[in-house]
Amino acid sequence: MNTSIKISSDALNLQECYDFVSNPSCGGIAVFVGTVRNATQNKSVTQLDFSTYKPMAIKEMQKIADIALEKFPIKKIAIHHAEGILQIEDIPVIITVSSPHRKAAFDACQYAIDTLKETVPIWKKEYFEDGEVWVNAHP
Repeated sequence: MNTSIKISSDALNLQECYDFVSNPSCGGIAVFVGTVRNATQNKSVTQLDFSTYKPMAIKEMQKIADIALEKFPIKKIAIHHAEGILQIEDIPVIITVSSPHRKAAFDACQYAIDTLKETVPIWKKEYFEDGEVWVNAHP
């Protein structure tokens, strides 16, 4: 198995993703960790709420991983996303990719996060001290 796809209401585990892609034939592991920041659009964010249409989101995340494996000379890829309420500095997304050479790992990692934000049915609600707003799913 060359892919690890997960949506979880539990805290995501960077070590789990790293360990999954680690491979003795690979000289590069690229990692993207998205974190909840405390401000957006000149407003102070208090927390985020991620909602998913889980069956379709898992399917789309698997499709991204499969395409990355075809498109780039990579060995393994993990794409994990959180759902539910997350606090400032919590981790909503982790993507790890291993390849024999670093460029493919970086390129596949960037492809995965960009495509995830464009195509996967995961919605984000930002909470502020004075209200909340659903955020467009696209970057």
